[in-house]
Amino acid sequence: MALQVYNTLKKKKEAFKPRSGKKVNIFVCGPTVYDFSHIGHAKTYVAFDVIVRYLRAKSYDVFYLQNITDIDDKIIKEARAKGIDPLKFSEKFTKEYYKDMKALRITTVDKYAKASDHVKDIISQVRRLIKKNIAYELNDGIYFDITAPKDYGKLSGRTYVQEEDSVSRIDESIDKKNKGDFNIWKFSKPGDPIWKTELGEGRPGWHIEDTAITEHYFGPQYDIHGGAKDLIFPHHENEIAIMESISGKKPLVKYWFHTGFLNVEGRKMSKSLGNFITIRDALKKWDVDTFRMMFVSTHYRSPIDYSEASLRQAKANLETIRTAVEAGKKKISIKKWIDRFEALMDDDFNTPKVVALLLEIAKHINKTGEDLSSVIYSIGEILGVDFRPHKAKIPTEIKKLVAEREKARAKKDWAKSDKIRDELKKKGWTVEDSSKGAKVKKLF
Repeated sequence: MALQVYNTLKKKKEAFKPRSGKKVNIFVCGPTVYDFSHIGHAKTYVAFDVIVRYLRAKSYDVFYLQNITDIDDKIIKEARAKGIDPLKFSEKFTKEYYKDMKALRITTVDKYAKASDHVKDIISQVRRLIKKNIAYELNDGIYFDITAPKDYGKLSGRTYVQEEDSVSRIDESIDKKNKGDFNIWKFSKPGDPIWKTELGEGRPGWHIEDTAITEHYFGPQYDIHGGAKDLIFPHHENEIAIMESISGKKPLVKYWFHTGFLNVEGRKMSKSLGNFITIRDALKKWDVDTFRMMFVSTHYRSPIDYSEASLRQAKANLETIRTAVEAGKKKISIKKWIDRFEALMDDDFNTPKVVALLLEIAKHINKTGEDLSSVIYSIGEILGVDFRPHKAKIPTEIKKLVAEREKARAKKDWAKSDKIRDELKKKGWTVEDSSKGAKVKKLF
């Protein structure tokens, strides 16, 4: 079966056929770097890492571009509060973002492009929009007229903002022609980064940063644009409006991929709710394999509930597969398993069913003794999960507790034995009793 992908623009699955043979240009919206990256970012970037890994495994020549928004209202506000130059402030968090991506084992991005490095490209686009009478000047900046493109709203099916949209950037001049018009060049205010240009002293608006970057690397059209679902409107809608208005070529992007929302224990993640979790804090408690295993256990387009239960289940599945790898001894043909894996991934990158397949393979190994480790490792390469058996180093503190429990069991002091078992569990370890003694395993 040919690769089928869900295209947000068409609202359906369709065969994947790049614009030029096996060459694939993909752009994914990167972070606004005013704070440490969070687990919502991780969900999106792990998803696209897996997608790109699979495309490359199918011999597509992929160039993966991601932007870094290092000029923005949020950045300026946070930097001003701390008395730091905004670009120095954003550079700090850009470097932290790169560290987080490395920790998440995200290795597929070919180019990270910072908005501040592409101001000349942005100015060029603004000038062309002015020349076409699609952009107009007000006292606070230059705005894009959303009534100029006759098909504005074709990606989202609407022209107005809803509650779930990412609309933190404020373009609210009372003199705008239309409520949805957005700023593409903002005239400078005290404390802003300033570029002295023929447009006037100022800085870029948010939406035009991405179109300037993609035009620079890809030209006016490319294959895939990805990002989180909350960016569909107005951000991605506005990208289409900008670039198609400038070039006159449609579509800007052939395939639009969007990731589902992330909640924490059933609630939207926010600092005000006290459930805001950074990537680095999550990885202090959970190893990267468990973390990625949890994400791929849900389809990239579906919402996910980040919880202790979901992480424990991911950890348990990971250990089930690793344990089975050690049990396989008999060499056999692996083609049927690889074929099944490819069929699942060819169905819009269906990683939850791939996880189910891995568990089925583990069960088959345990039943037959067949060696299917090469299948599991190959799938692991695509998922970015290491399924090789791991033996966790047992801390001295845990060893002492296990020894105390063994003494309690020898004395038939079951109450103390159970109490120590509970204490071990709280510290992230479980103990299994056998005729050969206690077996200690890490829970998380």
